[in-house]
Amino acid sequence: MTHRVSATLAVLFVLMTVVSVTLITLMATGKTHTGPESFQIGVGRADCTGPPADIPLMGYAVPQQTAAGIHTRLYSRAFIIDDGRRRVVFVTADVGMISQRLRLEVLRALQLKYGNLYRQDNVVLSGTHTHSGPAGYFQYTLFMISCKGFMKESIEPLVNGIVKSIDIAHSSIRPGRIFRSRGELEDSSLNRSPHSYLNNPESERHRYKWNTDKQVLLLKFTDLDGDGIGMLSWFAVHAVSMNYTNRMVSSDNMGYASYLLEQDKNRGQLPGQGGFVAGFSSSNLGDVSPNTKGPRCMNTGLPCDYLNSSCPVGGTKQCGAFGPGADMFESTKIIGHSIYMKAKELYGTAVEEVTGVLHLAHQWVNMTDVTVQINATHTASTCKPALGHSFAAGTTDGGGDLNFTQGAVEGDPFWDGIRDALVGQPSNQSKACHHPKPILFNTGEMNWPLPWHPQIVDVQIITVGSVAVVAVPGEMTTMSGRRLREAVKQELQSEGAFRDSEVVIAGLSNIYTHYITTFEEYQVQRYEGASTIYGPHTLSAYLQKYRGLARAIAQDRVSELPVGPEPPFFTEKLFNLLPAPGIDRKPVNTSFGDVLQQVLPVYRPGDVVSVTFVAGNPRNSGDIRDKTFVTVEIHDNRTNTWEVVYTDASWETRFHWLKGSFQRSKATVDWFIPAAVPSGSYRIKHFGNFKEKKDVFKPYEGTSDVFTVTDSFYYQ
Repeated sequence: MTHRVSATLAVLFVLMTVVSVTLITLMATGKTHTGPESFQIGVGRADCTGPPADIPLMGYAVPQQTAAGIHTRLYSRAFIIDDGRRRVVFVTADVGMISQRLRLEVLRALQLKYGNLYRQDNVVLSGTHTHSGPAGYFQYTLFMISCKGFMKESIEPLVNGIVKSIDIAHSSIRPGRIFRSRGELEDSSLNRSPHSYLNNPESERHRYKWNTDKQVLLLKFTDLDGDGIGMLSWFAVHAVSMNYTNRMVSSDNMGYASYLLEQDKNRGQLPGQGGFVAGFSSSNLGDVSPNTKGPRCMNTGLPCDYLNSSCPVGGTKQCGAFGPGADMFESTKIIGHSIYMKAKELYGTAVEEVTGVLHLAHQWVNMTDVTVQINATHTASTCKPALGHSFAAGTTDGGGDLNFTQGAVEGDPFWDGIRDALVGQPSNQSKACHHPKPILFNTGEMNWPLPWHPQIVDVQIITVGSVAVVAVPGEMTTMSGRRLREAVKQELQSEGAFRDSEVVIAGLSNIYTHYITTFEEYQVQRYEGASTIYGPHTLSAYLQKYRGLARAIAQDRVSELPVGPEPPFFTEKLFNLLPAPGIDRKPVNTSFGDVLQQVLPVYRPGDVVSVTFVAGNPRNSGDIRDKTFVTVEIHDNRTNTWEVVYTDASWETRFHWLKGSFQRSKATVDWFIPAAVPSGSYRIKHFGNFKEKKDVFKPYEGTSDVFTVTDSFYYQ
């Protein structure tokens, strides 16, 4: 008996010793990688669509491209990750780019609601870069002039939509897991400035198979039961499948990819509804076009000039890139569908779990005065902002109106004379700093009524386990992005804390500063180089700043980083050149909502149903978020009720607004009947508000006749 007790005590002693040693080891070494249960995850999506009428669309800077309807709605998608010590928020919004004013207003709104929980260092706002969203949300003069001013009716839906998406993500936080996956997507992107790309060192170019980045990085979010709650991916391509002739608000190819995946995961729900959130984010897309047929002269069908993308007759305006579809709608559908299919594949095969902790580093930097080390003996500096002559030439995705061409390294006496008369001659210092860029607009020396371009810029990195997201305040070209990813990865891994790290660039983030080319690409002065506003050493300055952030993260010394100079928030001298909409009028003997052009009695799948209503100006409908101008409804014979099956957020509908004379408007609704639509009785409704007199707005609605959708026109 005593022997057995002794043996038992001996075993217990050994077990206690093992447990004690294990605990002491854990306490001594610290636990750098926590288990999968360590993440709390929240996802949210909210409508951020602004006025779809009169407001200029942001991206192409074509004055006549003002909004006149809705192709698809715009959404903000938010992802919150918390490791118990730190929290990060990543937002991808269907917007051309995040402006400094938009970011500052979002941060102020979050401060009011959550105190110090969401701040400039742990919130990343990124734009998908659609060129078909309302403009008017910038506080710098250049953008206000090109977008008819600063408009509250434009910025408020964006601020409120972004904040609401964060609210939803915040309230949905629960324990979850993250998996990463990576693949390549070919045939969906084309380098639109291959001549610039070829100016990069040959030895560097030979390291890569393509002259654009084809990789897609995807993060899959699940709850602890393995059920999917969201997905976030990055791919480098311009959201310009919808070209500069489009006048409908549209989320373009990236938005269509989100639409498809969310429809997949939120079965039976209307667009914008359902718990699964699919975010498709921009990356280093500066020289990357989705128009895969390439640039051709529209008047001859022949290829454009390789060096300056112009045509013998018609210049740059006649040189345009198209494809892969027959028109912009089909091209958007093809590119968006390809991005969606790759994401769906990567989501299904994502098994590599992301574990570890979160890090975040942020600084404000005066980008007009950064000294960079060129070599062992020489330094150089960034410049006050300026745009070159080739900026006015536009790109093959949307050329300029005047006789500017890409690749201009000399000024034009005619345009320089006009510039000098209107805004003054650039200083010799700026000319020397920006060389070989011939300066068209010396925006850094133009401050009336407000500065024309920003000086203070955000640089920011967040890491989720081994994944580092680098928030870039502009459009990095392919090679610039490669250099930045490599530099950040090198710094992160220098201390041994990060292994197998994955670095991804989130473009169009936090503030917009146009383009960021390599030094070598800058020398060619195509559109991207001419739009690199802080001069030839812009990329070197960013590499230096992001290296500093990454080093601070690797050494766990982020708290020692200087915050930097805070950006301005202008409250005076903001101007709006767009007049308020007038009183809505209607034809004699009609009412708002009356049908002007009626539907046919019978349609088949594949047909287009079209109906036109007497309408008010959509700007008179105020905040249109979470509403719709359009419903397509099917009759349920069992309950004798109408069920909404499509809205103006649906890909299958188009809402066209036509501004007529004497303040009389028409709205045409098109429904493209899908092949798999159920047979039955349908109707189309249009909703809106009209302005009866000053500050008096009244709702109206109109309903088409009932029509039948059937596989056959023949009845027994």
